Amino acid sequence: MKASKLTARGLAYVVRAVGRKIVKAHRAKQTPHGKQTVKKLMAHGTSTSSLELSGDTKLFDRVARKWNVDYAFYQTEPGKYLLFFKSGQADAMTACFSEYSRKVLDKPKSRQPTIPKQMKQAEQQLAKEKPPKEHIKEVSHDR
Repeated sequence: MKASKLTARGLAYVVRAVGRKIVKAHRAKQTPHGKQTVKKLMAHGTSTSSLELSGDTKLFDRVARKWNVDYAFYQTEPGKYLLFFKSGQADAMTACFSEYSRKVLDKPKSRQPTIPKQMKQAEQQLAKEKPPKEHIKEVSHDR
């Protein structure tokens, strides 16, 4: 900032700018927490472990946020993931994974039958309601 006179407003502007730079540098040095990429998790400098996970990752995200674990997903196949987490958080991860498993198992199955089952039921219902068309009587119109 170039100025021949340094006013209070100019000084406040400079102090705020320096404060923003300090906060930005501080945030950059902190390690990320929660869900992150595998590369960032490996950069923490601690050993990691992995588990296979097949299913709903969003449900796991909700549970993991509750337990404050650092983790990352790596997709191996469609619907199948490797779940990486810090080895130091193994106890929290065990509790988190058991809660996730309980939620997945308690999740009620869809009450509505699949479309092919619905079509079969409709066919059966129509077969019961309609008599076969084989016995149609011919009506004569004599006057």
